[in-house]
Amino acid sequence: MSIAVIANLAIFVGILLFLFLQQRKANNSLSRQVLLGLIFGSVFGLLVHVFYGEGNPIIKQTLEWVNVVGSGYVGLLKMVIMPLVLVSMIAAVVKLENSGSLGKISGLTIGVLLFTTMIAALVGIIVTHLFGLSAAGLTEGVRESATISVLETKMGSVADLTIPQMLVSFIPTNPFADLTGSRSTSIIAVVIFGILTGIAARRVMIEKKELEAPIRTFVDAIQSIVMRLVRMIISLTPYGIAALMAKVVATSSVGDILNLIGFIVASYIAIFLMFIVHGILVSFVGVSPKEYFKRIWPVLTFAFTSRSSAATIPLNVEAQITKLNVPPAIANLAATFGATIGQNGCAGIYPAMLAVMVAPTVGINPMDFNFIISLVAMITISSFGIAGVGGGATFAALIVLPSMGLPVTIVALLISIEPLIDMARTALNVSGAMTAGTITSRLLGNKKEINQEFKTIQVQTAD
Repeated sequence: MSIAVIANLAIFVGILLFLFLQQRKANNSLSRQVLLGLIFGSVFGLLVHVFYGEGNPIIKQTLEWVNVVGSGYVGLLKMVIMPLVLVSMIAAVVKLENSGSLGKISGLTIGVLLFTTMIAALVGIIVTHLFGLSAAGLTEGVRESATISVLETKMGSVADLTIPQMLVSFIPTNPFADLTGSRSTSIIAVVIFGILTGIAARRVMIEKKELEAPIRTFVDAIQSIVMRLVRMIISLTPYGIAALMAKVVATSSVGDILNLIGFIVASYIAIFLMFIVHGILVSFVGVSPKEYFKRIWPVLTFAFTSRSSAATIPLNVEAQITKLNVPPAIANLAATFGATIGQNGCAGIYPAMLAVMVAPTVGINPMDFNFIISLVAMITISSFGIAGVGGGATFAALIVLPSMGLPVTIVALLISIEPLIDMARTALNVSGAMTAGTITSRLLGNKKEINQEFKTIQVQTAD
């Protein structure tokens, strides 16, 4: 290890120590700690990038150690995802006062997710058209050429995937394998297994009254343990954010960004417009958009840096329950469904933009009404089961584009800037899930009481 790398790591350790000291202050909220981590991590990454220059091996060696913190934090969150989903689903069903409300919660949550995905697709289409983006002017480089061959091979495994086959893939034929995340639809499979287990537990509680108390005690105990584990991991967020942002900034390619700046700007504008849509939707159920985004900001920050909707599930659930006063049953369903169904950024905006860009190259008018209707419908349907991990947008594009008779090579041509845009798309995915949870809880609950409790939480958690 060179002296330069040691010096870089000493500075980064100093940043972590500073964040630790700030965390010990009683009046320092998590949102402020996360902001500090984001700022200091970004500055560190920028200084390393500027001082050593792009591609310098010192940067790679430094980030290998910095990545221990970032990847370690993401790994801990991924570790707790499946236990959290399983236990939360079981507890949600067991604790429901009215078991019939489970269908209403699930139906309304999924409905909101799909509705916002439809809007996201339309926003993507409109923004792409207004910017005049086209696939015709993109230059195919060496890296993109290699990626095209990989994507064409991968496309063979998803192009023939029908809707019935996709629905069948949700069934947890081996729940133990799904608990390891072996499939892209594992989270939904675990949700279904948890709900069925919860229903079975309720039946046993009805049939054998002497087991009702032990079952409730067991569910309460295991849920408390898992949630305590989640809070322990969440306390590490500032350090994880600092490391993740350092890596993102230090490894960004200025050349790639400048070459495709139009697509980047258009993507961020579309994503920003969808955040506005989320704010408008929650305002319809009596929630202030300003307070809403203020409460979920730390969660969006982690989603932005981690590029993983699935890894954000623990933070998502915690924020909905403690910051937005969403009942645990709804919060868990919204967070888990939102990680694989109706992702506004990855499954909505991205494939819509690519379809509009590539359509003219095969003689299709992207503004044709029938084309738009077909595209929005296909995007909405195919949004089921898109994995909530980095690369989910690529999977969505590989389903939508061939289904519309469009080539998939554009996906590879944009691969160099994919991480930069994917960060914002992931934050939008998570916001969509939390929007669905907020709307569902307000529509199904006592609106006046919920709004009063929400105001109380705002006072209690004010910075």
